Amino acid sequence: MSKTENVELTALCLIQEGNQYLLQDREGDDWQGYCLPGGHIEAGESIVDAVIREVKEETGLTILNPRLRGIKQFPIEKGGRYIVFLFSADQFTGEVRSSEEGEMHWIKFEDLPKVNLVDDFTELVQVIQDDNLTEFQYVIEDGEWKVILK
Repeated sequence: MSKTENVELTALCLIQEGNQYLLQDREGDDWQGYCLPGGHIEAGESIVDAVIREVKEETGLTILNPRLRGIKQFPIEKGGRYIVFLFSADQFTGEVRSSEEGEMHWIKFEDLPKVNLVDDFTELVQVIQDDNLTEFQYVIEDGEWKVILK
């Protein structure tokens, strides 16, 4: 059995200010709805540098001291896996702006049920905020996608 596999690397960041999160109303064909900003890690790029870069590109903010809070992973159709490094940040500089990825909005905690969140938003935030969790994994069992939190 090979010890290497095809891997796609990305990073997301939960940005919090007071009682609200900065979320992106994603407009792409995949993963539509309100989600965390982030994106792909470039070849040779530091994972921390990547999340800082992606957040800057998508939100206009420069996050300070992002904290790695966990990972999300799922199988890729062509074989291999897709890994998402999950960060949080509550310190930043700059002014919020939107990008071609989608409109940015500060959403109060109590208003989260009122917006169209991406399917796995609740589990992502749970892994990021719960010190007893570090992993969000999708596995396929009997043709069905199943979420496992560890």
